[in-house]
Amino acid sequence: MAPLSKAANKAKTKWNAGKYRQVKVSVDPDVAAAFQAACEKNGVSMAGVLSTYMAQYSKTPAKESLPLGRDLSTKRRRRQALGSLIRQLENIRDAQECSKDNIPDNLQNTSVYESAEDSIALMEEAIELLGGVY
Repeated sequence: MAPLSKAANKAKTKWNAGKYRQVKVSVDPDVAAAFQAACEKNGVSMAGVLSTYMAQYSKTPAKESLPLGRDLSTKRRRRQALGSLIRQLENIRDAQECSKDNIPDNLQNTSVYESAEDSIALMEEAIELLGGVY
């Protein structure tokens, strides 16, 4: 992909500033490096993983990145959509695992914890099934 021109970059920066809010996070350098490596390995953006987790944690519906009217008329477009769906499910699964890990000890054997485990298992099964089709 070719780099953006100065005008295009300025327009994109302005659009992003109006649409998104930046959140600065300070973490241990080893954690940041491992997180970046995991995201690169899975073909997802760090911002996407964090956005998904923040939406789930705050019980805010995440923005749909696959519009309902998306053109799936070619095999290539269907593969791209399926790959995107798999990555989104992986992000949701990862966020659910983080959320489960933060459930207080006094709730470890409750339906809240069991629901989290069931949700993770269901996500893993869906990812495996879709990965076989992909």
